[in-house]
This record gives sequence, structure tokens and C-alpha cells, in this order.
Amino acid sequence: MARYLSLDWIDAVADEIAADDALQDLAEQHEIGITQVVSGGPEGDVIYHLQAGSGTITFGAGPADPEDVRMEQSWDTAVAIATGALNAQEAFLNGHIRLHGDQQALLGAQPVFGALDAVFNTVAGRTEYA
Repeated sequence: MARYLSLDWIDAVADEIAADDALQDLAEQHEIGITQVVSGGPEGDVIYHLQAGSGTITFGAGPADPEDVRMEQSWDTAVAIATGALNAQEAFLNGHIRLHGDQQALLGAQPVFGALDAVFNTVAGRTEYA
């Protein structure tokens, strides 16, 4: 089991994304760089990214380059969303997730996020959230 947001977890998500042909196809149609910053976790603050464009989609530690959108949230918020205890839209609306950057780019990449749900669900079965 990988701890949520650990380097092992990030690598597991990256491997699933790399093996997903549908996501790679979506990266032909959508271009976005997203940085996630999660503060106050068991291993300290975590920064990871999703980069899509030119037929490639990657996931890894560190910030996106180029970065179109940056999302910041606490460990508790990230875990609540990942485990289904909190709806992501509700978290945005209530200010639990702070969004910086190009919101239109984020909205335009919604098909990518829809396809990512299957990846995160697969990895969730091998994830420890404590």
C-alpha cells in the first residue's frame, strides 16, 4: 500500500496514466499544466503536477511547466475529496481549494479529468489515507 500523496503514490498514478491510451488520446486535443499543492500532510507539504498536450500526458512530483493552473488545499481537504467524503465542487465553492491561473483552461480540460477518475479509482484500492 502506498500512502496518499507519497512519492510511491505519485509513481503509481503516473504508471496508470502512462498505460491509459484514452488519456494519451485526450492529450492530443487538450493542453494544460496543473500544479497541486497540498499542505500539512504527514510527509509535509506536497507539490505534484499533471501535464497534458501534444499527445502526451504525464503526472509527477514538482510543479507543472508550463503551469496554467495552481490549486492549493490542506491535507484534510485532499483526503476528504480522495475518499469521497467531500465533493470537489463543494470544496471549491466553500474556499477549501484555492485556484490560481487560467480557469478557462481548467474548464476546457474537463474531458481529461473525467478520464482521470478511472485512474484514481484504480490506485485508490492500493492507497492508505492515514
